[in-house]
Amino acid sequence: QVQLEESGGGLVQAGDSLRLSCAVSGRTSSSISMGWFRQAPGKEREFVATISRQGNVRNYADSVKGRFTISRDNAKNTMYLEMTTLKPEDTAVYYCVAGDRNSGALISDVGYWGQGTQVTVSS
Repeated sequence: QVQLEESGGGLVQAGDSLRLSCAVSGRTSSSISMGWFRQAPGKEREFVATISRQGNVRNYADSVKGRFTISRDNAKNTMYLEMTTLKPEDTAVYYCVAGDRNSGALISDVGYWGQGTQVTVSS
């Protein structure tokens, strides 16, 4: 069973940067595709980014493209989300996700979820 634990959330100002981490346990991270979703208050969860098992294929939502960077370090069983030029509309709970299928499938079919970490961006 895959366990995912997020860290790195917090309160920042618009224009600031923040890095989220997701630690994987229960499986070797190189065996799973991974990604990030987020859920803002009163809204549905939405896809943010995904990354393939070896990190060579990455997908981003249009709303974060050019500002967020997803990466992974399989030697550390950890995935990251580097967020720059943060906007108030990025405020949400960010969830680390993983799946046994390819990373593109994660956009609509997530196998595992973390508990989430809050990111709040003030204007």
